[in-house]
Amino acid sequence: MRSLFAKILLWFLATVVVAFVGFTVISMSYDEPMGRPPLLRALSFQAHEVSKAYEAGGQEALKKDLERVEEIFQADATLTDAKGRDLLTGEDRSDLIAAGQHRFFLRRNRAVMARKTQHGRYWFILSLSGETSPDWTFPTAQLWVLGAIVLLCYWLARYLTSPLRSLQAALERFGQGDFSARTGSQRRDELGQLARTFDQMAERIQNLVAAQRRLLLDISHELRSPLARLRVAVELARSGSNREAAIDRIEKEAERLNALVGELLQATRAEVDPQSVRAQPVRLDDLLAGIVSDCSIEASARGCSLVFNAPGPVTVAGDAELLRRAAENVIRNAIRYAPPQTPVEVRLAPNGAAMRIQVRDYGPGVPEESLNHIFDAFYRVEGDRNRESGGVGLGLAIARRAVELHKGTLHARNAHPGLLVEMDLPFS
Repeated sequence: MRSLFAKILLWFLATVVVAFVGFTVISMSYDEPMGRPPLLRALSFQAHEVSKAYEAGGQEALKKDLERVEEIFQADATLTDAKGRDLLTGEDRSDLIAAGQHRFFLRRNRAVMARKTQHGRYWFILSLSGETSPDWTFPTAQLWVLGAIVLLCYWLARYLTSPLRSLQAALERFGQGDFSARTGSQRRDELGQLARTFDQMAERIQNLVAAQRRLLLDISHELRSPLARLRVAVELARSGSNREAAIDRIEKEAERLNALVGELLQATRAEVDPQSVRAQPVRLDDLLAGIVSDCSIEASARGCSLVFNAPGPVTVAGDAELLRRAAENVIRNAIRYAPPQTPVEVRLAPNGAAMRIQVRDYGPGVPEESLNHIFDAFYRVEGDRNRESGGVGLGLAIARRAVELHKGTLHARNAHPGLLVEMDLPFS
């Protein structure tokens, strides 16, 4: 038997049946005076009274006393000698004595009880009906109770095994490649915790597989152009015409490939393992001050400047490296599009239960229809923010993923002039 449902159901049923039969047998065989039911104690008393009447007044007194007992109990009463001979009619009643001497028996539609008098010379028999039958059955009321218990056992077994069946179905779907399979269990017991653990595992595996698929697609798409240019540069270098320019081109494309691979790995690493975020106290003002200092050289080379404004010490809980990547990518993106002789403003300010990082440039801004897409991987705005000036379109995607891993939000809007990017990071 391999079904857990059947095992649980049969185990409970066997326990109930054993208990039912055991209690029934014990209740029927127990014959201590203090443990007798009231009816049996009354039967013993009437046996004593009827025997006294017979010994005192003979058959006539016995007949009257038996009529009294039959009127009280609404049953047939008989007194026999020790061998089972009816003292009134002389008939042999040994079959009734054999049926009723063991406390209480049901014989189809009749109950027979037989008790011996204290001195052992007589048998007193009480029969609830005049019919006879050799068959013995359990009380009907107890059978109804047994049926109710069986039904409760069935419901209990089903309740215990139904989440396992759901988990099995989800595992089968997951094993067949449906990574969206979930149990969706709302139970709060151990089986519910097991189902939710599976859902968490499936969610992480789905993220891993999806990130790997995106990585392969992105790499295959983005590497084609620099590889094609590298192939042309190699052919030019072999032909000998303008060898120096060809070598410079090869070096430039190699650097571009190296930067692309690095950004792809950063973006994928953040998506693959959301649980890797380490919640530690981070001085956000110090972190931004360091990034502004590091990016000042790049800003000076482009003819713009960085302006940083913070209200004072600010501490949030998060992963310092992920936060650094997010802020640095947004700041470098602003520097890339800032016109010469204009500032790039970096500001830190409270915003309710979060701290807001604002980065603004005074460049051309972004078309309104593109604002909702600039944080998508490999999305580039046509025109001023193109491949030559804007990279491969991964910086803002990395920033958004890092902010989302900290339960924060990242959005952008046109500031006229320029673009304003705002990052909200909760304090805890």
